[in-house]
Amino acid sequence: MSVLVVGTVAQDTIETPFGSAPYVLGGSATFFSWAASFFTPVHLVGVVGEDFPPQYQRLLAERGIDLTGLKTQPGGKTFYWHGRYLPDMNQRETLEVQLNVIADFDPVLPPPLRQIPYVFLANINPWIQAKILSQMEQRPKLVVADTMDFWIETQRPGLIELLPKLDGLVLNDGEAKLLTGENNLIRAGEKVRSMGPKFVIVKKGEHGSYLLTKDGPFLLPGYPTANVVDPTGAGDSFAGGMMGYLAADGSGAPGSLRRAIAYGSVVASITVEDFGLESLKRAHRADIDHRLEDYRKMLAF
Repeated sequence: MSVLVVGTVAQDTIETPFGSAPYVLGGSATFFSWAASFFTPVHLVGVVGEDFPPQYQRLLAERGIDLTGLKTQPGGKTFYWHGRYLPDMNQRETLEVQLNVIADFDPVLPPPLRQIPYVFLANINPWIQAKILSQMEQRPKLVVADTMDFWIETQRPGLIELLPKLDGLVLNDGEAKLLTGENNLIRAGEKVRSMGPKFVIVKKGEHGSYLLTKDGPFLLPGYPTANVVDPTGAGDSFAGGMMGYLAADGSGAPGSLRRAIAYGSVVASITVEDFGLESLKRAHRADIDHRLEDYRKMLAF
């Protein structure tokens, strides 16, 4: 089955201890789409400006990502983010953000996209996430969303209203604490789950992730990689690998969500090994499966 994603398509300028990459293709929907496309067809909904490089649009289309939901706003400028990672690569400074076309984005789903059973609401304004859901012709089989501290701080009422409409929410440890006021991650995750989602995934960067469901917590460490060049998009790639696997599997069988998270961790570990999409562009599904098998062996005892 295919998956629908709404989120940002951006140009990023990235600085890390290993160098810099100006105006590379980025955005939450971009990383998600590429990661999910290893497993299943992807339909991307977003907006760019007239300044968006044609070669970037061709790159996504040639990957097989459906861009009928990607709008180009006449006279608009594409969302832009400029960030710098600190030496430990776990912390970053946002040097510049230009919302540009995202500030006025009012998505209208093309009719063929309104019946897609797997929906991921990537990191974007909760109002936009809710509007996408309201346009679906029937309740999707699985709806998962991501968020960030900016939306928690500035759009909390909209986010709280969205949560009961979700099957799952993905957020990092700091965001879970900010949303709930809890310092303990297990309590924070359970408190988020009490707000509506059936499951919550709390990401901890290189340290892995927690899955919290009615059956209790499940902890999966991050896939170990010594070659971390650029962490940008790792969380979105994690979500793309996870949702792509779930959509391809389609069974909802016990254990499928845990396997999906493992796939997400592996895809994220590939993303961080070069700037932007470069490492993912070189990867093949066989590389992911091989790395997953190594991962499985690491976790066996």
